[in-house]
Amino acid sequence: MALFEDLAGKTAIVTGASGGLGLHFAEALAKRKVHVMLAARSRDKLDSAVQEIRSQGGSAEAIDLDVTRADSVAEAFAAIRRNIDIVVNNAGISGGAAAIDQSEADFNAVIATNLNGVFLVAKAAAQRMKAQGNGGSIVNIASILGLRVAGNLSAYAASKAAAIQLTKSMALEWARYGIRVNALCPGYIETPINQDFFQTEAGKALVNRIPTRRLGMAEELDGPLLLLCSNAGSYMTGSALVVDGGHLVSSL
Repeated sequence: MALFEDLAGKTAIVTGASGGLGLHFAEALAKRKVHVMLAARSRDKLDSAVQEIRSQGGSAEAIDLDVTRADSVAEAFAAIRRNIDIVVNNAGISGGAAAIDQSEADFNAVIATNLNGVFLVAKAAAQRMKAQGNGGSIVNIASILGLRVAGNLSAYAASKAAAIQLTKSMALEWARYGIRVNALCPGYIETPINQDFFQTEAGKALVNRIPTRRLGMAEELDGPLLLLCSNAGSYMTGSALVVDGGHLVSSL
């Protein structure tokens, strides 16, 4: 079987899929003939994204889901009538602020989405996968800032570091059920949201600290994502897969 062909016919849930990398991940899976369930709070954007994927020959549907609410997660999973094979836990917020100034409410909001949301969705998915009896793959989208820090992102870095450790703990507990749990840790990836920043002097200076001297492109995450979702990564669980142009190994 050719690389990633086993993905055809499987079903995936992608959270935070109304735009950005979440939508890109959904599109990458749809191109491999995965039925993708795009989940987020922005239903209008979801419906538009689903129509775009369908227009390109993909199979997709929208799910209303707020990852910070256990009742919302439970309702979403209860409404799914398909077997669930893949979950991409992508929903996240940055909450950028200096730690000395950041409010408790803002800090808690980052943790609620980036950590608690990962837990709630992964737990619901694992319960379904265990009941199905055929295992599955859960990919938690972390960040290189879960392994190293940057200024004014203490809540984000803490949440992503915790998500990586949570990934490893889940991998240990759920391997017996055939459920693989891995973290994908992107570095700085160019998106419509950050393009303007990377044209500033501060943005250009940041890029110059990346050994490859450039930003990553969303497409460069496709291979690592598909590896973790497919049988090509069948012996991988508890991994934190870094895709960052060498940023983490840059000199201090």
